[in-house]
Parts: sequence; structure tokens; C-alpha cells
Amino acid sequence: MVRKSRDAKFARLFVMMMLGVTLSCFIWEGSADGECGRIPINTAFAGLSPCMVAGRNAQAKVPPACCDRVKSLMQINPRCLDVVFHSPAARFAGIVPAAAMSIPKRCNIRNGPARRNA
Repeated sequence: MVRKSRDAKFARLFVMMMLGVTLSCFIWEGSADGECGRIPINTAFAGLSPCMVAGRNAQAKVPPACCDRVKSLMQINPRCLDVVFHSPAARFAGIVPAAAMSIPKRCNIRNGPARRNA
């Protein structure tokens, strides 16, 4: 009987600790400033959905909606675009970093992001 009570207390304590760790991770991620400011990289990538075709093919026409979003993202931080197009989500979506990084030039946006080798 005593063993069951102790096991139940341990299980409740373990669940509460795991809940606390999970919540603290969400709070920490949400408050951390990264390359894209307070915008998580996956959220920034999702905002560039009009750029998917242009990000896979350097010869594809870039839609005006994509140019607008790229321009606004670059105003946050020029390196943000580089980080977004090299993210795991971009790789999963089939984005070719070289094609994606040429989007600012194809949109006639000055001061494109600093490029990195990948």
C-alpha cells in the first residue's frame, strides 16, 4: 500500500516536471530574438509561401506577392532571409538555396542578404 502511494506521488511529480520543462521551452523560444527578430524561422518561412516556385527554380518568374514579402523580411534583418532559405523547413520543401537567394535580385530589391556557402 505504501509503495503504491509513493509510486503515484512520483508519477505526478514526474508529469508536473515534464509539463514545466515543456512550457518553459515554449516561453524561451517565443521570447528569444534570433536572426529574424522575434519571428520564429518556421513562421518566417511559412510567410514566404508565394515564393515556393521561385525558390525551387532560378528561371521561374517571381510573383509580386513574393517580392513584397521578401522586401519586408529583409527590412527586419537582411540575414533573416538567408537563414530562412537555409532552414530545415526550406530543405524539406525542396527549396534550392542558390535559386532562393537570387529572389531579391530578380525582384530588383537592393541590398540583398549576405550569402553563405551551403
